Amino acid sequence: MLYVDIPGREEFSHLSDIRSDACVSIYLGTSPIRHNLDASKIQLGNFIKEALQKVEEKGVDKRRLAMLEEELCSVLEDVEFWDCHARSLAILATPESITTYRLANNLSDQLEVSERFYLKPLLRALTFPHSAYILALSVNEARLIEFFPDVPPEEVDVPNMPTCRRDAMTEAALNDHHHGAVHHKVRLAQYTRKIDQALRPLFASHDHPLFLVAAEPIASIYRATNSLSNLTDETLFTNAEHIGLTDLVSQVRPLLDYYYQVQLDSLKTRFEIRAGQRRVTQEISDAARAATFGAIELLLVNIESALKGTIDEDGLLSLDDRENSYGIIDEIAKRAISTGARVLAVRGEDLPSGAELYATLRYPL
Repeated sequence: MLYVDIPGREEFSHLSDIRSDACVSIYLGTSPIRHNLDASKIQLGNFIKEALQKVEEKGVDKRRLAMLEEELCSVLEDVEFWDCHARSLAILATPESITTYRLANNLSDQLEVSERFYLKPLLRALTFPHSAYILALSVNEARLIEFFPDVPPEEVDVPNMPTCRRDAMTEAALNDHHHGAVHHKVRLAQYTRKIDQALRPLFASHDHPLFLVAAEPIASIYRATNSLSNLTDETLFTNAEHIGLTDLVSQVRPLLDYYYQVQLDSLKTRFEIRAGQRRVTQEISDAARAATFGAIELLLVNIESALKGTIDEDGLLSLDDRENSYGIIDEIAKRAISTGARVLAVRGEDLPSGAELYATLRYPL
């Protein structure tokens, strides 16, 4: 199992607002296999030395430099912290605080020292859920399976979730000997409703796609009692009993590919509609103003962008590489998120040729 924790929108906005004389942002590759983490710890040690040297060269007070070193070393030397990891680790530290996130996506090793955190890699992790779930459901068995690309799937232990229809029935129901199709469906609805109730807390903090694998009539009955917004429209109609985890994932993976394709197609359609309404832009200066005044509806940003500069409180963009400059795309994304825009960090090939970003607007410029 991958141990993943990523910030929500509010937490991301809070991190974006932090300013300090020493904001250290570290991203490094890790592994869910504990004995493979030695290289990550060595790289982190090297990053800590390099970060402290850069902070010292900035002329930061020695007392604050010592505080920063203590924060960073508290992660490196925490034995229990290194017990559970995913594919990447983000460490965001100032002399006063340190925050870590275990991420499912593969990120390249990076170190940034500035007056603000470098958050674009974290935005990528926030953009795309790198896991999905399968609810393998039958009268005699209920399993929740989590799977990631290139990592063996695992069954998730869900508190209070009935593992079969019998577990969901009261003693009175067990002693009720009425038969018939209607009575049978009532019992199945009781069963699926309890499964839905048990799954709610798990999916309250994220919306990773959930795929249903079940035969009829229980597939339709589960959908009728479902309250989870992340349940996808596609169902794999088969009896899930006795199908191993790997085989289940193999059968569901085409549904996941289709799910993401539908997401991308819907975005392309939205851009085409907004273009006809003069409500799209790929100009950075226009996007900076639009983000500042809450005009962005949907924003795609290039995760590989290295543009630096400043944006003032009126959204006026200045491109430069002075000491007080920062990542322009990061700042536009932060301002858009804070005003309720949906922001996706994508690769350059997912944007119009040569564009650093692409935005739909709430009203014409």
